[in-house]
Amino acid sequence: MKATFLTDTNAPLIIKEVETPVPGPDQVLVKLAYSSLNHRDVWIQKGQYAGPKAGLILGSDGLGTVVETGANADPAWIGKAVIINPSHDWGDNPAAFGDQFKILGNPEPGTFAEYIAVDARYIHEKPGHLTDAEAAALPLAGITTYRALFTRASLQPGEQILITGIGAGTALLALQYAIAAGAKVYVTSGSQDKIERAKTLGAIDGFNYKEENWFQKAKEATGGFDVVLDSASGKGFGNLIETVKPGGRIVFFGGTDGPIGNIIPSKVYWRNLSILGTTMGTLQEFRDMLEFTARHQVKPIVDKVYPSLADAQQAFDYMHEGKQFGKIVLKNQ
Repeated sequence: MKATFLTDTNAPLIIKEVETPVPGPDQVLVKLAYSSLNHRDVWIQKGQYAGPKAGLILGSDGLGTVVETGANADPAWIGKAVIINPSHDWGDNPAAFGDQFKILGNPEPGTFAEYIAVDARYIHEKPGHLTDAEAAALPLAGITTYRALFTRASLQPGEQILITGIGAGTALLALQYAIAAGAKVYVTSGSQDKIERAKTLGAIDGFNYKEENWFQKAKEATGGFDVVLDSASGKGFGNLIETVKPGGRIVFFGGTDGPIGNIIPSKVYWRNLSILGTTMGTLQEFRDMLEFTARHQVKPIVDKVYPSLADAQQAFDYMHEGKQFGKIVLKNQ
């Protein structure tokens, strides 16, 4: 089969012929039709992510059709369109993953290929209200944001939430989920155009983080937020604390801007704030995310679909530029 291969750190992705996987006893073989990018794919290529740095088929998100089943897997899956849960081997503790935890695409072979073999417990029928490209864009962003909002931050109807970096696939899905849950959503971006587009999706307002003292303006305009959802971290994280109401929660799942800095401890403990880390989610949370997505007819925003696996490097370059508004999808041809 053809697969998009990372041969070395910072090396361009190449198309490589590799053996088509044979499903193990508990696995199914999926012929992939679409896959989608996540920022972790770019960080892996740049050698800035834990785990192997080379010799990988990247990709955590995919939509395809089951074409073969292992001895213990239900043959009724054959011919069904499925999406894949990329959060593998979480373990028995729902509060945090265990030592065997993995995310599809590193170290396991990922979805930027024509076929993939995965345990049957990680496949789910494609949500009927989604297109194939939308379904491929859902899994990683869906489980990440669902756990962040509802398990970790315990977002409630009527609460005010600030979602940073709107335009990213995760942030946009978080916006849609939060609105569906009855929250009042505000956003940040360095692009006024992205803020305006977020408002068309239901955001009440937005703040340009490139403006001086934007966080003070946000606090004055809103009275403060019950929840802040962030994926950047970095030196600007301290500014987020300024926007949160007493007893509020900041939940984050990324570090694209580097180590967190500039936190004044008293501003956290004196106001009884909670700073919560989160990564991916459990099998049950993935099922709950799918049910929530279907019940509220949420559709991931797709920015661009590239026509083949051979366009993967171009798609990676586009993501690195940060111009997208939504998920970047590949056709697996």
